[in-house]
Amino acid sequence: MKKEKIKKTELLAPAGNWTMLRTAVNNGANAVYFGVKQFNMRATAGNFDFADLQEIVKYSSENNVKVHLTLNTIVYENELDELDKIVRTAKEAGVEMIICWDMSVIQKCIEHEMPFCISTQASISNSAAVNFYKRLGAKRVVLARECTLEKIKEIKKNTTVEIETFVHGAMCVAISGRCFMSHDMFGKSANRGECLQPCRREYEVKDKDEKHELILGENYVMSPKDICAVGFIDKLIEAGIDAFKIEGRKRSPEYIAKVVSIYRKAIDFYFEGKLSEEIKKDFIHELKKVYNRGFSSGFYFGQPAAEDFTTIYGNAAITRKVYLGKVLNYYKNAKSAHIKIEADSIKCGDSIYIIGSTTGVVELQVNHLIFNDKEFQIAEKGSQITIECNERVREHDKVYKITYLES
Repeated sequence: MKKEKIKKTELLAPAGNWTMLRTAVNNGANAVYFGVKQFNMRATAGNFDFADLQEIVKYSSENNVKVHLTLNTIVYENELDELDKIVRTAKEAGVEMIICWDMSVIQKCIEHEMPFCISTQASISNSAAVNFYKRLGAKRVVLARECTLEKIKEIKKNTTVEIETFVHGAMCVAISGRCFMSHDMFGKSANRGECLQPCRREYEVKDKDEKHELILGENYVMSPKDICAVGFIDKLIEAGIDAFKIEGRKRSPEYIAKVVSIYRKAIDFYFEGKLSEEIKKDFIHELKKVYNRGFSSGFYFGQPAAEDFTTIYGNAAITRKVYLGKVLNYYKNAKSAHIKIEADSIKCGDSIYIIGSTTGVVELQVNHLIFNDKEFQIAEKGSQITIECNERVREHDKVYKITYLES
């Protein structure tokens, strides 16, 4: 397939708050998806206030980025009036699409002529289901994560509806995230976005007759590794997938910065004819620096194997951020930042993040430490130093040192 005949795939990034939203935009997302405090599958993420919708759309539109609002939980009878208000306001604010699967949300979108996308929660795995939602008016469908690449190609041949798939982030051991474990154990329903992820924990198995107790092997058997598709992103582009979705509305701003920027480069390099196997390996190494549970190809090439379950609890990233201090001032003409070191120390050659709600995430290497016009090799806690910083940062932005973990 010739590259010039392939439509450039949209890159869709998560936003759990303003810092993440601006970070996604700054790092090359074509669209962002987020939730307000009602009806979204990440109820414990930061989320936005209902009143933020117009400002979000205005900021995103100014940067040529589309806005998708997630209303992808089940909806109860007493919530229909509130749902109607949200859909109506989203339409008025200029939201591009609503991501949903509950028929009540679909009906409200139809009533208000609001474009909608069917969420992966609907577990759509064939073209007949895609075309059923097309007849209801769906503009796009997020396929079930259980679809293989070959199945996606078949579906694409038999529908004109846009197809979106996940390329990076968490996977769930249950079917497309529909799990009752958290609800049964803690009364927090995954279908309402409240999942406490008890599947990620370590469990004991007890033999009641012999009283033996065992830890479940070396694997967390209910905790899959994260999907990472950058190593075969060319195959997904050539399959004609319309949008690549990154998971992670509950993850950190530096996760958004790194993952969005890497997939932006991967897509662009493909269309420029620069995406080599060596570059893909470099991209994977970069992605390992931020939060992950290890990487898997998911279901794209068939049923995941035993090694696709993580062997650790929590974060497998090869780096950590350590709080260092805060920005006191930014000198635009000199392109430098004045920083107060409030914890730890920093030396020339260290890499840092500067993170703020307006700034987003700036990652840079410190090459010079200046204090009172003199250059130092190291700055200790309590110091105030000036560093080169080509990107605009702001007063009160937080500064973190990036440390590598021992392998």
